[in-house]
Amino acid sequence: MRYAYYAKLKPRQKAVYRRSDEIEKLTLRNRAAFAPLVAALADALESEQRAALERASQALADALAASFEVPRVRVKVLSTRPSTSASELHGLYESGDRRAPATIRVWMRTAHHKRVVAFRTFLRTLLHELCHHLDYELLKLDDSFHTEGFFKRESSLFKQLAVASAAWRGRRSSRSS
Repeated sequence: MRYAYYAKLKPRQKAVYRRSDEIEKLTLRNRAAFAPLVAALADALESEQRAALERASQALADALAASFEVPRVRVKVLSTRPSTSASELHGLYESGDRRAPATIRVWMRTAHHKRVVAFRTFLRTLLHELCHHLDYELLKLDDSFHTEGFFKRESSLFKQLAVASAAWRGRRSSRSS
């Protein structure tokens, strides 16, 4: 299934879109190594400390970039999501250049109630923005479109990290019993 905006793309963009749509999975090597990083991210979000959450987010992004052998991306965690009357911005990817690395911005609090976002939402947002980075740096796509393949890649990363994290938490709690 192609999204409606596909019809408005130029032929070269359509080719990029189709290539993106064909790639449905990104496979993590050594998934278990990511579990403590995901746990640290959850702990930092629970602490509601923006600086701690930014450090944990950066550590996870650095590990993922290293695993995929792509340049690192700078992660900025900001407080309250910007919004309009119709929507809230969850995250933003800005590509880099020779002078500065690419940047991911994610927000930790909802716009309206200013509550800390749910962990799954925060992790998915971080991974979503990282997938834009991987589209450019790993897959060498000329653009990073929201295709079905893009969302499947995001979900594949999330599931791999969630499984690794659950297994790690289970081992950790069985040792402390």
